[in-house]
Amino acid sequence: MSGRIFPVRLAPERVRVGLIVLRADETIEREFRQLFPAGADLLVSRVASGRQLTLETLAAMEADLAAAAALFPEDTRLDALGYACTSGTARIGADRIAALLGPAAAHVTEPVSALVATARARGLRRLALLSPYEAAVSARLRAVLAEAGIETPVFGSFDVTDEATVARIAPDAITDAALALTNGADVDGLFLSCTNLATLDVLAPLEARLGMPVMSSNSVLAGHLRQLADLP
Repeated sequence: MSGRIFPVRLAPERVRVGLIVLRADETIEREFRQLFPAGADLLVSRVASGRQLTLETLAAMEADLAAAAALFPEDTRLDALGYACTSGTARIGADRIAALLGPAAAHVTEPVSALVATARARGLRRLALLSPYEAAVSARLRAVLAEAGIETPVFGSFDVTDEATVARIAPDAITDAALALTNGADVDGLFLSCTNLATLDVLAPLEARLGMPVMSSNSVLAGHLRQLADLP
């Protein structure tokens, strides 16, 4: 006895946003679940990355980015695709990342381009920068931002290279460092850099205390992806 065959009815197409996350990142997926609307599909791939965050390990990711993008479902054109690494973007270059990932999506972005777009839209030119990075990685990011017209006259770091440690830096430690960094500083905003740094819960409280915009790698990347994919 044969079974019944039923007609197939396809659901309407949904907006698809892709995210390429570092193998070592433990934070961004958790925060993006809160930053993205329910009406979009968030598809995630991972790229090989070192446990130590240095200019050398960041540069090494370039060779694997295209392969990470190729792991998204076949015949699926993403409405927008984000590479989730701020310092990696500063090291590899936004144009190079766009070239490597462009075949997989209608639009490509990363935290650096997202921050620049956000800062320009909000009229921000002088940012305090707090990161977990070692000196050379921080210096590279500051130089790239300067080229885009964003000054970082005050900056601070936790001077951590181990990714597992970055993911576990406590929110109160981030808050204390941010308050100390911005105290008396001539800046019009604060940027908390690194997708693996757990910042989402401190953004609004810091904005209220400082009276200035407070952004993170994850918040600007999510916002730029939503904009590029025409999401609320």
